[in-house]
Amino acid sequence: MSTRRISDEQLIELLEAAIFVAPKPLTKKQLKETVLSDINVSSKRVNEALEAISAHYQTRGIRLVHVGSGYRFQACSSLSPWLSKLFQERAPKYSRALMETLSLIAYRQPITRGEIEQVRGVTVASNIMKTLQERGWVKVIGHKEVPGRPALYATTNEFLDYFSLSGLDKLPPLPEQQQSQIDKLLHDPSVREPSE
Repeated sequence: MSTRRISDEQLIELLEAAIFVAPKPLTKKQLKETVLSDINVSSKRVNEALEAISAHYQTRGIRLVHVGSGYRFQACSSLSPWLSKLFQERAPKYSRALMETLSLIAYRQPITRGEIEQVRGVTVASNIMKTLQERGWVKVIGHKEVPGRPALYATTNEFLDYFSLSGLDKLPPLPEQQQSQIDKLLHDPSVREPSE
């Protein structure tokens, strides 16, 4: 049982430093199991410390953000036009087809490749699914219980991290017209799920 105690200020400093030096986002559980493992601190105090850190950085050039796989610091998006000059590599350009496929998976998951094709009206190229899986944005989470048992795709925490989302509920809402059109296409009985 951990017995060491620290002040609120020390807790804030420790959490801030841990999140700052970590190579990837950290969850509250990871913080408690690593840097706080020998310190007697409640979950309430951890939450309060994270809130204090977040409040401190609200007027700074970086922010503490909660993404799919935990907490991390990142630069304010309003500064990206200037900060992008630090990086020689250009961000990869993704095709419209890839972005449409990713959007359908994000908004309608779990979804099969055949269902994506129903909505888009065209075949999904194998390289699109391969790229999404290689990026770690999409994974197979099972198989649909229909003939051919097509793979069911869903987004990952890496997807949430890349787009700075804490959860799928933070996706911008789809316009009502698009939502109803997708529903109509997905429930059209004249279209059958192809075998993959």
